[in-house]
Amino acid sequence: MHVIKFPILRYFVRHLERPAALFLILIIAILGNNNVIAQPPAQDNNRQLVIKLSAPESIQGILDHYFELPKVPLVDETALHGFIHRAQREISELLATEGYFTPTILLKPDLPADTKIIEVNPGPRTLVDEIQIEFQGELADDKPNQRARIEQLRNAWPLKIGRPFRSSDWEEAKADLLSNVTQEDYAAAYIVKSHAIVDPEKTNAKLLVIINSGPVFYFGDLVVTGLDRYENTEVRNFAPFRTGDPYRRDALFIFQKALQNIRHFSSVTVSITPDITQHKAIPVQIVLTENKAKRIALGAGYSSNTGGRGELSYRNYNLLDRLWSLETTLRLEQKRQTFFAGVDTLPDQNNFKYGSGVRLQMTDIANLKTSNQRINFSRSYLTNTTQRQLDLSWQREEKRPAGGFNQTNQALALDWRWRYYSVDDPINVRRGSISEMQIGGASRQVLSDQDFLRTYARQQFWWPVGKRDVIYLRGEAGYTLTNSRSGIPQEFLFRAGGIQSVRGYNFMSLGVDEGHAVVGGRTLATGTLEYTHWMFDNWGGAIFADIGNAADNWKKFNPSLGYGAGARWRSPAGPLALDLARGHETGTLRLHFSIAVAF
Repeated sequence: MHVIKFPILRYFVRHLERPAALFLILIIAILGNNNVIAQPPAQDNNRQLVIKLSAPESIQGILDHYFELPKVPLVDETALHGFIHRAQREISELLATEGYFTPTILLKPDLPADTKIIEVNPGPRTLVDEIQIEFQGELADDKPNQRARIEQLRNAWPLKIGRPFRSSDWEEAKADLLSNVTQEDYAAAYIVKSHAIVDPEKTNAKLLVIINSGPVFYFGDLVVTGLDRYENTEVRNFAPFRTGDPYRRDALFIFQKALQNIRHFSSVTVSITPDITQHKAIPVQIVLTENKAKRIALGAGYSSNTGGRGELSYRNYNLLDRLWSLETTLRLEQKRQTFFAGVDTLPDQNNFKYGSGVRLQMTDIANLKTSNQRINFSRSYLTNTTQRQLDLSWQREEKRPAGGFNQTNQALALDWRWRYYSVDDPINVRRGSISEMQIGGASRQVLSDQDFLRTYARQQFWWPVGKRDVIYLRGEAGYTLTNSRSGIPQEFLFRAGGIQSVRGYNFMSLGVDEGHAVVGGRTLATGTLEYTHWMFDNWGGAIFADIGNAADNWKKFNPSLGYGAGARWRSPAGPLALDLARGHETGTLRLHFSIAVAF
């Protein structure tokens, strides 16, 4: 006999008619024989479903990167069905961004009970079938210049007919098109309309973009904020444009970079507000943050060329309230000690700046000790890509080679230097080149111990390889035309070895043997071939080969070879290099530490 334990059942027995009550009691009795309360089906608590994904190689990488499989095995069929539903939704959305609009996502049958494989077939990929790029505004005027510009913009459109339609490529192409329009003349251009009509059945996409260029903008007056202690700064001298010139975005970048290179400012922003009501003379807004006028700095470092380094410097950016920059530096290195003091002016309206300085320096490198005093006056011409400098210097040098004869040499030299650089990023270069030339000399007739003419050239190239890697090629050559190197200060002769020369050999250890020391020769030639592979965003490795030497003349020139490998790290100051190099002639291994890019 089953006891009715629940109050609601007693209620039915009391109030229902007898046949109904008996019928209810009979049902409860039957359920009682089956434990009264129905229990859920028994489950195997030890069963765990492992999910795997199977897809063609063309999309496997995308799915691995963006689609997340269960982090723990699924416990039952309910969890499996929930995951399958999520997978079908998320994978379909993900593949649509890559141009696959008709994928099939199925659970593979006939597998072991604890293993489930989701098969993904992306289906045919949608390709671009038609492109319409239309323009409104002044750019649409039927004039030769505008027609040529429109043709150029359409040719530069990257998402060509026949290419796969990807959402990211579509958005990037529109952004690039608008950027190309606003780069010159049309600062207020905007996209009026854009759409992509995708036909999954025909697997094609028809693209339409309409851009309104607006009017042509012209540069107006400079509006400068932030000037206080340097209120006399002629900011306009640094502008690469004049009032009334057509708007160029690159001109603003060049202007900003020129102001950022001035030591008087810690931050600079140059911009415009593209208000079409002011397009005939758009104000150029310059926001400056000034540096303090005086600064004392302490520093320390290390280079495998000259060893450990400590440095104390003092700077005054407003000497005599004339915006002249005074810099004094005391730098103590293991192989070289230097004191320098110099004054520079700001560039004038013709991009010329003037400077003068004094330097006292002592060195002990490759068993050669020198003591040098130097005074110089210079005039420099500076632009965004070019530097020219004319320098008049007098120096006196005491040379003491170990096991050789001591000498005191002096020279009053006129030196001309030229440098041109075009690189994509001055901190982390992947593409570009730097060219440099020097020519200078002295005469016995004017405060010099020897007649000489010194020439020097240096060339650097960077080529990108793939998405990350870089090939670097460097070459330099120098020749000092003179009857004898005797009487010429070491600065006008050549030695090689070390960082940015021939690795595998000590700093300035390649040259002319004099006693037990290595001194400068009249000829120089070195070169470098280096390949850098960036394995991660900030870490990479390099292999390299260096060759070159310095000698007293070309007949005695015998190039030395160094080669090795090293690590690279992209620091805020540029790529740091730690290289292990072997000198081929000596078999010696040497460790070199440096900033990999030298300007």
